[in-house]
Amino acid sequence: MKLRVESLVVTALILAGCSSSSGVKSDQASQASTGKTTTPTSEATETTVGSSETTAPSGSTVPDGPAAASIEWDTCDDPEATDEALQCATLTVPIDYTQPDGETIDLALVRVPAVSDREGAVLFNPGGPGASGFDPIAQSGVFIRDTLGLENFDLIGFDPRGVQRSNGIRCQTDDVVDKYLYLDGTPDTAEEQALFDEQDGAFTKACQQKYGDTLKFYSTANTARDMDAIRAGLGDEQLSYLGISYGTYLGAAYASLFPDRVRAMVLDSAYEPNGDTVEQQYETQLVGFEGAFNNWAADCQADSTCAFNAPNVGARWDALKAKLDAEPIAGTDGRLANNAVLDTATTASLYSDSEWPVLSAALAKAETGDPAGLFALADSYNGREKDGTFNTLFQSYSVIQCASGIDDQQPDDPQALVDTLKAAAPRFGADISVDDFSDSGTYCDDLTNGGELVELKSGAKGPIVVVGGTNDPATPIRWATEMTAELGANARMVTYTGEGHGQLLVSTCVTDIEASVLRDLTLPDAGTTCAPDPTIDQPTWWSTIPVPADISDPIELAAVMAALGITDTTFYSESRTTTLDYEAAAAAYDTALTGAGFESLGSQDLGIESTTNNAYMIDGDLLLVVTLGPAAFDSDDLIDTKESVPPGQSVVLLLFLANP
Repeated sequence: MKLRVESLVVTALILAGCSSSSGVKSDQASQASTGKTTTPTSEATETTVGSSETTAPSGSTVPDGPAAASIEWDTCDDPEATDEALQCATLTVPIDYTQPDGETIDLALVRVPAVSDREGAVLFNPGGPGASGFDPIAQSGVFIRDTLGLENFDLIGFDPRGVQRSNGIRCQTDDVVDKYLYLDGTPDTAEEQALFDEQDGAFTKACQQKYGDTLKFYSTANTARDMDAIRAGLGDEQLSYLGISYGTYLGAAYASLFPDRVRAMVLDSAYEPNGDTVEQQYETQLVGFEGAFNNWAADCQADSTCAFNAPNVGARWDALKAKLDAEPIAGTDGRLANNAVLDTATTASLYSDSEWPVLSAALAKAETGDPAGLFALADSYNGREKDGTFNTLFQSYSVIQCASGIDDQQPDDPQALVDTLKAAAPRFGADISVDDFSDSGTYCDDLTNGGELVELKSGAKGPIVVVGGTNDPATPIRWATEMTAELGANARMVTYTGEGHGQLLVSTCVTDIEASVLRDLTLPDAGTTCAPDPTIDQPTWWSTIPVPADISDPIELAAVMAALGITDTTFYSESRTTTLDYEAAAAAYDTALTGAGFESLGSQDLGIESTTNNAYMIDGDLLLVVTLGPAAFDSDDLIDTKESVPPGQSVVLLLFLANP
């Protein structure tokens, strides 16, 4: 997993003498206090939506089941949950809520407890379906809580039923999943065709053999009921919720089934499958990713430092895809990188423009015969670890979708739809054929005996913010508009005009609005729009930073910056390399900086081998000097960027954090 920028922000604040538990927010929140943030198009009027006494969910025909047991929190023994502030628990729920005394599932929970004066809990889900909600809170929960100013709330993550620690779905072994992971969708050799034919129906058969009829219970509706069991187990009358991507549909489903139990909700990057036409089911995301691809290509084409720069970046990508289709290249583990690996790696990188430099570097390396970067991106997207093991995302995704009634239907005229898709998305629809619709409308019947969508309804008592992005490839803005209308008068839509999917902790404007609804029950004005954060300007003292001997001139290390989460809206930054050992480089900078009048604030561990992180103050501003030795680029956080660093050299990153 890549190191997130919060590690740098939090350590910077610590070194600057700030306490995260005292309400100090991230660098993005700090920008807001200085006016260096994008404001809504209309002056935000705080609309407070009051909560009411909670009764049985009005209009709900969902069986309540037995009274939930009280959740017993304890210290965590999970390897992801190493922060001493965290607490873990399990909650047993019925697999079938109409049979409360039948088979059960244990849900895995982790929380960052409220600091004082507890007001309730905020439940978190990052999407998928099938993504772990436990891991993000275990890894970054304290930072998220403090950035949103939720010190008076428990911030709780959980693995939904069928995911990872909560009876994670594993129909096939890792070896079998790996065998079929990157099949060429347009087989042109006997071997490719044989593998393609062999995998057809294999997953469904394996799932039915292992789980039988129980697969139908791994639905969005039942996960929403699990959320209510968590609420009851906490002893709370109402629940607050933060959901991203598919997590928005899960939250909206909860609000529709249990409207009186909603205190507040944030639904970021809305996904709403109800009401889509057959054409929209296939076209919406294809067009979204086609647009994101074109934005990346144009950006790379205009930037001479982009690793994949060319007069026509799209044509260069097309040529590489054709090459990998005809002659896949072997990685160090013997796996072949073909056009499917390229497609997956590209898709994975289009969720955020911060990943664009990583994609560009990976593509350039693949042209030279090195597919490591492509595999790293594609494998991460599919939940594959370097040792060939998988988390449950790849297998639970289809089961949860089908059990939830999220199933693409059979088009009336498949050929006409193929023609439409190819015209609307020439690259992402290029390989679609009529054969791809052969099991449309029947796949989910075979896998889970179908499922029913939760119809979204108005009536939730608490305020709901729905966020949609104009350049979101995965959940285009149409779904946000529809979801907002369906959830009724207490729902308010915010439009983000920047690039990417999921704006929590990415856009200061969006993050502040989300914090307000969760913390204070306030909604922004109707029609509020957030533009991307501005870039951080170079501070006036930057030119006074001394450069020790044996340190290179500034160079572009975009992939390293992206892997660390460093963007030009979070830091003003500069990267250099050196033949010095990383500790010697850090010492050389320390001597030079203190001699030039910079005040040393000490160091803080980033949790990466062969790395130092020292902080300095000048004119009230904070400068971080991060040095990374060659061994740092063998770590899980940075291995994907190793090829972009001169062999055997250390890297020095200079980072200005505005107004900590």
